[in-house]
Amino acid sequence: MTVLSARALNRATLARQHLLERTTAPVQEVVAHLAGLQAQEPQEPFTGLWARQRGFTPGLLDRALTDRHVVRTHLMRRTVHLVTADDALAWRARHDAMLRGRVLATYRSELAGIDPDELAAAGRAVMADGRPRTMAELVQALQDRWPGPPRRALGELLVAALVPMAQLPPRGLWRTTAGVRNLPLDAWTGRDLAPLPEGADDDPVGQQLVRRYLAAYGPASTADLRSWSGLAGLPAAVKAVRDELVTFRDERGRVLLDLPDAPRPSPDTPAPVRFLPAFDNAILGYRDRSRIIDDADLGLSVAGLRAVLVDGRVAATWTTRDRRLGITPLRPLSPQERGAVEEEAHALAAFLDQGIDDIGFTAP
Repeated sequence: MTVLSARALNRATLARQHLLERTTAPVQEVVAHLAGLQAQEPQEPFTGLWARQRGFTPGLLDRALTDRHVVRTHLMRRTVHLVTADDALAWRARHDAMLRGRVLATYRSELAGIDPDELAAAGRAVMADGRPRTMAELVQALQDRWPGPPRRALGELLVAALVPMAQLPPRGLWRTTAGVRNLPLDAWTGRDLAPLPEGADDDPVGQQLVRRYLAAYGPASTADLRSWSGLAGLPAAVKAVRDELVTFRDERGRVLLDLPDAPRPSPDTPAPVRFLPAFDNAILGYRDRSRIIDDADLGLSVAGLRAVLVDGRVAATWTTRDRRLGITPLRPLSPQERGAVEEEAHALAAFLDQGIDDIGFTAP
């Protein structure tokens, strides 16, 4: 079995994530290829798409959101993601049990005695009038029937788990500060959600998730797949598509799966500097993130810090504050690397168009 080095895996990830070379594909296709972008910080996906799409402008994502081709919704790992409407409708039922289980585990004592199905039916009835509501407004409408649980716990269960919701614009639009207003996914998109087959021997949605994950993140292990999706019940789907896949090992001996024709560039392929947003897919899409970030820096990836890739690996963080784009290296950078980082930083500053008049390096 072929062994892939960490550098080989790094270059494969960069290629799949459009970080070796920016793509000319439309925004909707990029979001679909990536199987969504983590988006609990509403402005971060703009930088994520700028890093990946040639000629990206914020209006392209704004239009995709307002035209309802792309939606903001709770999905993988119970995290708000930007996904295409097609994927949201197709995948949501497959994530329902995970979403419900995670909320109930988080608020176990607060939600004791609540019948989730009864609460879901009541929530849908309230939303049937087609009026978008904040979580607080939805909970307020049900407070007489469920006066006991804390409002936050009840709202999280409804909005993040029981009733598939879209977070409506202007939330998530460029440079827009707006609270979360929810509407059921089917009402917002005008289409029905795909049901989860009952008693089916196979798992077509799970199989699609496996293929789509590998297309954007492979080669990867089944543990990586579980970490990305938050779903524990994909072994049957992996088994069903296993004959379609090729198998490798990493340097630690772990089995990695991949699509046979997916790009696996040479480890010597040059990797350009890329500025990534907080919670970027390329870092958080794996259980084992060693292909792109050092173990000592793993905390950065979950703390909401923005990363700079140098030679394909996280080598610095970046911030914007007081008209300054600050770069904090995590390791010494050569003069050539610093020059490349500065060049990309100027391009980022022009994209952000926030009146940045200073770009500089700061000590860790």
